[in-house]
Amino acid sequence: MEHITLLLAIVVVTALVFDFTNGFHDTANAMATTISTGALKPKTAVAMSAVLNLVGAFLSVEVAKTISGGIINEEGIRTEVIFAALVGAILWNLLTWLLGLPSSSSHALFGGLIGAAVMSAGWSAVNGPTIITKVLIPAIAAPLVAGLAAMLATRLTYKIGAKTEEKHTAKGYRVGQIASAGLVSLAHGTNDAQKTMGIITLALVTQGVVAPGANPPFWVIVSAGVAIALGTYLGGWRIIRTMGKGLTDLQPQQGFTAQTSAATVILASSHLGFSLSTTQSCSGAVMGAGLGRKGGVVRWSTATRMFVAWGLTLPAAGLVGAGAEFLTKQGPWGIAATAAVLVGGSAYIWVLSRRKPVDHHNVNEVETDAPAEPAGVVTTAMAAVTPPPPAASFGAVTDADLKTTIPAPAPIDPSAPPASAAAV
Repeated sequence: MEHITLLLAIVVVTALVFDFTNGFHDTANAMATTISTGALKPKTAVAMSAVLNLVGAFLSVEVAKTISGGIINEEGIRTEVIFAALVGAILWNLLTWLLGLPSSSSHALFGGLIGAAVMSAGWSAVNGPTIITKVLIPAIAAPLVAGLAAMLATRLTYKIGAKTEEKHTAKGYRVGQIASAGLVSLAHGTNDAQKTMGIITLALVTQGVVAPGANPPFWVIVSAGVAIALGTYLGGWRIIRTMGKGLTDLQPQQGFTAQTSAATVILASSHLGFSLSTTQSCSGAVMGAGLGRKGGVVRWSTATRMFVAWGLTLPAAGLVGAGAEFLTKQGPWGIAATAAVLVGGSAYIWVLSRRKPVDHHNVNEVETDAPAEPAGVVTTAMAAVTPPPPAASFGAVTDADLKTTIPAPAPIDPSAPPASAAAV
């Protein structure tokens, strides 16, 4: 019985480690635009987000119940399966953080859980309809809805303030952006913190500590909230840079509309028990806000890398989770080997991240060695038909140019014979 208790403790600690990585991986969701527009200083922004994530963790348990009793069938699932799932989710989170890609921590967790469950008990261990209705459909709909809402809200905002000078509205929008960023952080706590609560509750169910379908115990809610808050305060500066500067250049109006749209989508999904990706919702809102401003652009090369990461998250984390479960099925040495892979892989990724560190000092700097964004079709066509300004084409006029003396024409001699046509 002792080894079972030890294994359960290991799973709980590993789940809280995942929650910690979820916190710094998803800090960008709430605070990237606020930091990039200068509405808040970086450290102030992440501190505020951490506190509100903790508060949000206590507001609802609907998503936690979806995780603990909806994604996979609880009967026959061993505690080792949950451990293997968490290994897959943590390693994928750290890898995408290293690359600065705002992928979904939620889908990493789902992928690891599905892969480990299938390796353990076959496809019958997975609830397909629940995955489709509460995971896959929200994954597609959330960024589209948030993006469309942000684009329309941005256009409306600029239309309303068209006759007002920017200096008179900038302060108000910055205050609104701070408030909307706080709302996103609160919404993130109501959605993402609950996923870890659900995983820990599922582990307790497998050991018979709590009954199937029960709400998370209070200590689970507190520990999950604290873990995600600490991770949020650490700050996922690499992903904040991508979200704030890599996708598009945002003004305070756009930051306000992007965050408000994302928070609305996340809170609605939390109320309905949809375990959507807050990352995808916020990324979609940022791109929508970028397209909503006249002359605004989205850096599609960065967006494409992000889309690829989104598509790979579920299967990649699932494969790692399945491999980890294959090891844990071998017995105690397999569990120890899985733990060694997790620790070793995490340490290696951290060492790689130190080669080009990103922190609150340089988070708003754009990498100088990043490839230039190719001009779009519209931009290229306009450049081809628009004549360049004379000063830009022939160079600026200098004092030396103004002082250049044009020689006077030679005087005409009346007695000289006329010039021949050939000479002319």
